[in-house]
Amino acid sequence: MQNFLSNNDSHSIYIIAEVGVNHNGSLDLAFECIDQAILCGADAVKFQTFKSEKLVTKYAQKANYQTENTNSAESQLDMLKQLELSFDDFVLLKKYCEEKGIDFLSTPFDEESAEFLNSIDIDAFKVGSGDMNNIPFLQKLDSYGRPIILSTGMSNLDEIGESLQAFENSEVLLLHCTSDYPAPLEDVNLLAMKTISTAFEKVTGYSDHTAGIEIAIAASALGARIIEKHFTLDRTLPGPDHKASLEPVDFSRMVLAIRNVEQALGDGIKRCMPSEESTRAVARKSIVMATHKKAGQLITQEDLVIKRPGTGIEPKYYTDLIGKQLINDVHEDHLLSWDDVQ
Repeated sequence: MQNFLSNNDSHSIYIIAEVGVNHNGSLDLAFECIDQAILCGADAVKFQTFKSEKLVTKYAQKANYQTENTNSAESQLDMLKQLELSFDDFVLLKKYCEEKGIDFLSTPFDEESAEFLNSIDIDAFKVGSGDMNNIPFLQKLDSYGRPIILSTGMSNLDEIGESLQAFENSEVLLLHCTSDYPAPLEDVNLLAMKTISTAFEKVTGYSDHTAGIEIAIAASALGARIIEKHFTLDRTLPGPDHKASLEPVDFSRMVLAIRNVEQALGDGIKRCMPSEESTRAVARKSIVMATHKKAGQLITQEDLVIKRPGTGIEPKYYTDLIGKQLINDVHEDHLLSWDDVQ
């Protein structure tokens, strides 16, 4: 797993393809998602590990977006049972990721799933926004001492601070998030990501539930170190999250744009860049003679103009040249140098 814990000054952005439950309960589809995420350039592929009966009651209602995108007559429990992979499936998925060279991540939704993921040596735990105030669960995850990527949807700064108090052994990375699928642009509040970073001095990123790729790119430009985006092979597949996900073509476009942002961020030191040197010489101006003058004559204000190129004496020395004596004969449009005067 990319070590952004000890590399906080790097502009390298960790991109997570959030498959979640977009495998629709099919191990074969999950493998295909991994293959496509690799082709798209993702750093990690993330799933969701849960035991349905331990996650929701049989009376739990579905969220509005889940109702809109699945059978409205079924309960949340019934929906989740169809999307559940076995622990043995996750063993195979993690091994496949290791063989293919992409990081395997998963969000545990119950303690049994957390214990399992720890037993297979997962690199880090991703905690969904729904569990960020589940202090006993956070303390359980903290007991493993692994990095924690914590989404902060539906929360305020006080709640984030309370969640962080649950961690004594684990390094925590925070993701700003708006928990709607897709999230409306007016509720994204992307600047809150910077507020979170400043308030808690943690590596910070963005879990993007908006439609399209623009907001993830904007978050990268604002300093996100992690971008998580839902990923599907086909947005028309049945299931709760497909419509709020990117297909491979758009995910690839997002990754490319983020990598371009990485290159463009730079180190923050304002200076003339190597690619500007030739333009600097041509576009900037120097002090030039407006008249013919003989050696020994004094330079007056009427003798000087400022023109391109910028390879002579800089205009800031204009008044310093007035009254100087010429050493050499000079002609109109002569680019003055300090060797011409005394």
